[in-house]
Amino acid sequence: MSNLSQTQIQDIIQRALLEDIGSGDVTTNCIVPDKTMFRGDFIVKEDGVIGGLEVAALTFSLVDKQVTFIPKVKEGKKVKKGNIVAEVSGPARSLLTGERVALNFLQRMSGIATLTRKFADAVQGTSAVILDTRKTAPGLRFFDKWSVQLGGGQNHRFGLFDMVLIKENHITVAGSISEAVARVRAKWNKEMKIEVEVRNLTELQEALKLKVDRILLDNMTSGEIAEAVSLTKGRIPLEASGNVNLDNVAAIAATGVNFISVGKLTHSVKALDISLLLK
Repeated sequence: MSNLSQTQIQDIIQRALLEDIGSGDVTTNCIVPDKTMFRGDFIVKEDGVIGGLEVAALTFSLVDKQVTFIPKVKEGKKVKKGNIVAEVSGPARSLLTGERVALNFLQRMSGIATLTRKFADAVQGTSAVILDTRKTAPGLRFFDKWSVQLGGGQNHRFGLFDMVLIKENHITVAGSISEAVARVRAKWNKEMKIEVEVRNLTELQEALKLKVDRILLDNMTSGEIAEAVSLTKGRIPLEASGNVNLDNVAAIAATGVNFISVGKLTHSVKALDISLLLK
């Protein structure tokens, strides 16, 4: 993940800390004596895949350089309920002040990694690769897509700027798939990869003639996807998208499609239950 610099990553975390801490942690500052030192464990309360330890560590570092954060497992590894995934120590005020933001990142990223692993496991033995989408939490796309990688998936385009994806509304405005592709090539020639969304086999035939870089099969049934794979004969990579879930992803992968994009990896993720307990 090289889309953001270290400074930009820190800026994301700083904004989250400012949102939570504001002018100060009034509860902690009243109750906890200054210079009191504590340690604590991050404990997983359900099975899953861990992600976000680096982000949690950086969060505490930005709160207080005196805090020590020691991971006990590697990013992207499966964990069991009750496992200690990290140990933290330092000024008690800093631990309590940074706790929620660190956990918010850690729980969300672990939740995404956990769900991605389920999808990746479901398509094992096929040629299909699980992809994410741009359906991410505003401001957290880098972390969301990083989590997908940790779970065994791959990233689709990061944003609107790094790949051309001609979708239904673009085609409506242009008048046809061919015209939409022509307009892009007139501007970018071969500098930008082009993916085209198609809704049926007729549109697929049109897109195949244009020799684009990838074709997205939108909301097709497994039977239709299998027909598309047969028609394409490996000439252009195919991506299936739309209403993909754990009940149907194996059948979609069995068609021979190259990629399967799954919006729910990031748009409706369930956070993994993790707690920080001080000792």
